[in-house]
Amino acid sequence: METISKINAQETFNEKVIIPIWSLAALLVVMNTTMFNVALPRVASDFSLTPTAASWIVTAYSIIFGISTITYSRLTDYLPIRKMVLFGAVLLGISSLIGYFAHHFILLLIARILQAMGAAAFPGLGYVLFSRYIPKERRGSAMSIIASCTSLGFGLGPVIGGILTQFIGWHFLFVLTGAVMLTIPIFNRHVPQEETKSIHFDIIGSILVGVGITGLLLFVTTFAIWSLGISIVSFGVLWWHINRIHSPFIHPKLLQKKGFTSLITISFAAYFINFATLFCVPIMLAQVFHRSPMEIGLIIFPGAIITAFASKKIGNIIDRLGNTLVLRWGIVFQFLSVVLFASIASHSIYGVLISYIFMSLGFSSLAASNSNEISQYLSKEHLGAGLGMNQLISFFGGAFGVGVTGMLIVLQKGTDLASVFQNIYVGFCVLPIISLFLLKKYKKTVVS
Repeated sequence: METISKINAQETFNEKVIIPIWSLAALLVVMNTTMFNVALPRVASDFSLTPTAASWIVTAYSIIFGISTITYSRLTDYLPIRKMVLFGAVLLGISSLIGYFAHHFILLLIARILQAMGAAAFPGLGYVLFSRYIPKERRGSAMSIIASCTSLGFGLGPVIGGILTQFIGWHFLFVLTGAVMLTIPIFNRHVPQEETKSIHFDIIGSILVGVGITGLLLFVTTFAIWSLGISIVSFGVLWWHINRIHSPFIHPKLLQKKGFTSLITISFAAYFINFATLFCVPIMLAQVFHRSPMEIGLIIFPGAIITAFASKKIGNIIDRLGNTLVLRWGIVFQFLSVVLFASIASHSIYGVLISYIFMSLGFSSLAASNSNEISQYLSKEHLGAGLGMNQLISFFGGAFGVGVTGMLIVLQKGTDLASVFQNIYVGFCVLPIISLFLLKKYKKTVVS
């Protein structure tokens, strides 16, 4: 019976329709993140916010996005993917409407949090759906398309966000994101209708994860000792909790796999650098080079569009030569980008443009190859949980990247602005080096 159901699902799943439409939806939800990076200076001015406070518009989104991503992925063991993606699209549409009419910072923050809960359905469920229904020999290409659309969204977001913010106002950023609802009829027709099973979801574990991460981020950005204490207690209780229940939010067996922990740490570092860059660059271009929001977007855009054109080639290389080669390239490109940001980007807008081209190529290569490697490394039993945890750790990395960067900018108050960003990127140079070490360690683990 299960075999017949799986065959029917395979027949329902239309790769030629689902891959491009799902990638388009992923593009829109990622744009939703980066559009606000360009708008942050304007939003901060409207609400009289410090850089640290403004960073929480992105940080809170990333935290909730990460928790929601693993939540959707964990629920794929019990609920049909079709129903969950429809729920995410509707929630994203409703929250976009709330955000459009937000005229207070708290209401804006609430709208962003609700948006994150809806938007997380697309990347989180996309990787599980593709891993479940696309054969291994074509999966790398599919993963690379999503990854390239993600990179394109990261780069296109500032362009669209800059134009809308400059000529219409940042409230209209919410209107564009609500367009995801137009994909509902297509998903309803072409995503396989799976069986609903009785749910055993670990609500307590998800709450403890959220409290622990938020407390740690509060400590990083405010140095409040009480928030660090709450974080340590939350993670301690979480470890005790997940080791005593049958279906935990974070599976402890996954954390005991050395290869898996190496891969998710590489994801954390990649997202940390990428999100930090997308937070830094608009501030750098606005305050050091005095560029408008639209000009900021146009400077970032070439890196994204080059990556989009390179996506097919990246996918073909993954399918032919494997994931680890592309992983290594991605890490090297990110390292080169960080070095360029630390040396020439603070002195020339062309330096920023060239640096971001390497950043975008590196990030896209890392995202595609790492997700595909995880899908092949883990057993079917742990696939949904593992892909979800990778997304969770990735977006927590992004949240930490934004939070730490905002804090470093504030701590260097009084320093020449160009030097502020140079100092930040000198520190970031260590992250790709750690990633290369972990990749080497992972290869040894797999071989042994």
